[in-house]
Amino acid sequence: MKTNLLYALMAVILLVLPTKIDAQAPTMGTANDFVLFTTIGAVTNTGISQLTGNVGTNNGSITTFGNVNGVMHNADGGSAQAAADVLLAYNQLKNAIPTFFPAPLLGNGETLFAGVYSITGATTLSNTLTLDGNGNSNAVFIFQIEAPFASLVNSKVVLINGALACNVFWKIEGLVSIAPATSMKGTIIANNAAIEIGAGSTLEGRALSTSGAIAVTGVLGFTPVGCGSTYLTGPTQPNLGSTICYALFSANGALANAGISKIKGDVGTNVGLTLGFDALDVTGAIHPIPDGSTTACSNDLLNAYSYLNLLPYDIELLYPEQLGRNLVLTPHTYFMNGAAMLTDTLYLNGRGNANAVFVIQIKGALLTSTHAKVLLINGTQAKNVFWKVEGAVDIRDYSIISGTIIVNNGAINLSTGVTIDGRVMTTDGALSVAAVNVTMTPGCLTTNLSAISSGNEVIDFSPNPFGAFTSIHIENAIMNETYELRIYNLLAQKVIEIVLTDENSLLQISQLSAGMYTYQILKNHKTIQTGKLISKVK
Repeated sequence: MKTNLLYALMAVILLVLPTKIDAQAPTMGTANDFVLFTTIGAVTNTGISQLTGNVGTNNGSITTFGNVNGVMHNADGGSAQAAADVLLAYNQLKNAIPTFFPAPLLGNGETLFAGVYSITGATTLSNTLTLDGNGNSNAVFIFQIEAPFASLVNSKVVLINGALACNVFWKIEGLVSIAPATSMKGTIIANNAAIEIGAGSTLEGRALSTSGAIAVTGVLGFTPVGCGSTYLTGPTQPNLGSTICYALFSANGALANAGISKIKGDVGTNVGLTLGFDALDVTGAIHPIPDGSTTACSNDLLNAYSYLNLLPYDIELLYPEQLGRNLVLTPHTYFMNGAAMLTDTLYLNGRGNANAVFVIQIKGALLTSTHAKVLLINGTQAKNVFWKVEGAVDIRDYSIISGTIIVNNGAINLSTGVTIDGRVMTTDGALSVAAVNVTMTPGCLTTNLSAISSGNEVIDFSPNPFGAFTSIHIENAIMNETYELRIYNLLAQKVIEIVLTDENSLLQISQLSAGMYTYQILKNHKTIQTGKLISKVK
C-alpha cells in the first residue's frame, strides 16, 4: 500500500514540475542565404544600405537598391525554393513547444536564457535585451509572438556567453517595425505581414515574410555566420608566375614616373622604355629596356589574365558606377558588366580567414574618386585580392588600393599620393605614375635572391649580393632535364650563358662589374624563374 502511494506521489510531482525541452533551430534550407526575402510583396530600399546575403521576392518588385553583396532573386527558381523553405521554417517555429511566457515588453536590461518564449500580445523591444548562451554555442532562442512586434529607437539585442545570432529566431504574427538605430539579432519571420527596418539599424540575421512587403532605409544587414553556414574561401587564386616579383609592369607600352615614387618590386615593360625611376627609391630591379625578365613577365601576365577572365563569377554587382560607398564584400568572384567608379570606401571582409581570396572582374574601365580606399578587414590579405579590368584604369590622388590589378588593353594612371598594396600591370597600354607608393605583396622569393618559381622547383643563389662567385642550388631538380642560366646587364645584354648540370653548382663570376643584373633560368628551353643578382664592388 505504501509503495503504491509512493508511486502515485511521484507521478503527481512529475506532472507538476516543468519538463525542460531544449529549443530546436528550424530547417532554413535556401532561405539561409537570404538577408531579405518575401514570398509575396515588394522589397524596397531607401538611401544607402549595406547588405550581405541574397535579396528577393517570389511575387513582387525589387526597387532602389544599390550594390548588394548577394544575388537578386525576383520570381525565379531561387525565389520559388526560398518561398517553400521560409514556409517550412515558419511552421517549425510555430509548432515549437513553449517553455517560457514573458510579458510583451522585452528588454530594459533583462537577460534571457535558451528556450522557447511565447508572447500573446503586441510586443515591444526597449533598451537592451541580453541573450545568454550559458557557455553553449548551440543554445537556441525562439520567440513566438502572436501579434505585431516593434522596437524603440536605439534598442538592442546583445548576445553573451556563446549565444549566436544564427540560433536566434523571431516568429511574428503581424507587422514588424524596427525603429531607427536598433541593433537586432536573429532571423525574423513575419507571417502575412510587412517588415520595416529604420535608418541606421543593424540586422545580424534575416528579415523574411511569408507574405508582406519589406522596406529598409539605410541599414546594415548581413546573414549570420556559424551554425553550419558556408565557410567562405573564395576562388582559387591565379598563378602569377614571374609577375609576382613586379610592382609595375606593362607588356606593351611605356612605363614612366614623375616625382619621387617609392616602389618595392621590379618595374619594367616588355615593349618600350622605363623612364623616370630612381634606383635609390626602388627596392627591386629597374628594367630600362626589355630583357629576359620582362619577356617572362609578359608571358606570365597573359596567363594570369586569361585565368581571371575565364573564372566564373558568384555575384554580379548590378551598379558598377556605385562601387564603394562603404560596401562590404566577402570572399567571392564578383562581376561588373560595365565601367566602374570607386567612391569613398570598399571593405573586403575575410570573415576571419587569412587565406580567403577575392576576385573582382570589371568589364570596362576603372576610375576612382580622390581619397578612395579599399580596406581589408577580418583577416583579408592584399596578396589574395585580384582585380581584372577590361579598359583604362585611373586611380586618383591619395587613393589607397589593395590587391593585384591586371588590366587588359588599357592604359594605367596612378596619380599623386596613391598607395598600392599589390601590383599594377597591363597587357597592352602605357603606365604612368606620379609620386606614388607601390609595395608588391609577398610571394617573390627574397631570401638571398629575387626570384619566382613556376612549378615545384626553386633555384637559390647564395650569396646574393656576391663577390667572385655564388653557388646555385636547384631544389627538386630532375637532372635528366636541361637547365640553362642566362644573366643580363641592365642594357639587356647577355653577359653569361651556361648549362647547369648538377643540383648544386659553383658559378665563377669575377668578370662581372659591380652593379645589378637580371637572370633567367630555363628548363627544356622554357623560362621557369627570373630575378635579380647583385655584384658587389671587389
